[in-house]
Amino acid sequence: MSALPGSDTAVRYSERLWPPVSWWIVTALLSAMTAAMVYPVWEFGALVVPIVVFVLAAAWLRSMSSPVVVTGDALRAGPAHIDRRFVAEAIPYDERDSFVARGAELDARAYLMIRPWVKTVVKVVIDDPADPTPYWLVSSRRPRALAAALTER
Repeated sequence: MSALPGSDTAVRYSERLWPPVSWWIVTALLSAMTAAMVYPVWEFGALVVPIVVFVLAAAWLRSMSSPVVVTGDALRAGPAHIDRRFVAEAIPYDERDSFVARGAELDARAYLMIRPWVKTVVKVVIDDPADPTPYWLVSSRRPRALAAALTER
């Protein structure tokens, strides 16, 4: 896929929101526990089932990791993208403010690309008359850097 003439596809910010190591450890332990359930019925299955369960759970965890990428032209957050010309403002939130933004102050029309293991978000205010979405909430481990990348022109 080629870029349009005059487009700015240079990456200005990028991060991938992988689940933390603790989630992978819990996945491995829960997968291993399936051996105890299967062993009385099928001894060989006590080796096979935990491996299959871990592979499936790891694929699920991997699918939950989301990229957040800012280029000169666009913001990509998970499967969604928006032209940066429609980004009116980007506000980085600390943990406490992020908690409130994801809860009591949340607008039901907002687009959410939040991950439970990332405690901070950036509120990206949208200025597009054709879009009913007032803002995006995007999880980020570096909210100030993401907001700065979105607001620099």
